[in-house]
Amino acid sequence: QVQLVESGGGLVQPGGSLRLSCAAFGTIFSINDMGWYRQAPGKDRELVAVITSGGSTNYADSVKGRFTISRDNAKNTVSLQMNSLKPEDTAVYYCYGDIVRLATLRRSDYWGQGTQVTVSS
Repeated sequence: QVQLVESGGGLVQPGGSLRLSCAAFGTIFSINDMGWYRQAPGKDRELVAVITSGGSTNYADSVKGRFTISRDNAKNTVSLQMNSLKPEDTAVYYCYGDIVRLATLRRSDYWGQGTQVTVSS
């Protein structure tokens, strides 16, 4: 089995910063893309940022210049540094991983349980 465990959400004032972290646990052969999605109330889940195993990154236009995604391949972790937060960043943030399990050598998408980020004064 594979699990993604997130941490780091919370309440922050506009203009503040938060750092989200996610660790993948289990019998993992390899991890391809890792990333973060978010879902605000009444809206569809949307991509925030993604990073390949080689370190290439892609960001939603709404977060470019404010958010930075990084990963540690040795530790199977991905992080999202969020700066200059805005009320419209309020959402549940989900960690994502395109993971190959050791037992099956098959790729599957795995998701974390979600962590709430609230930006409000």
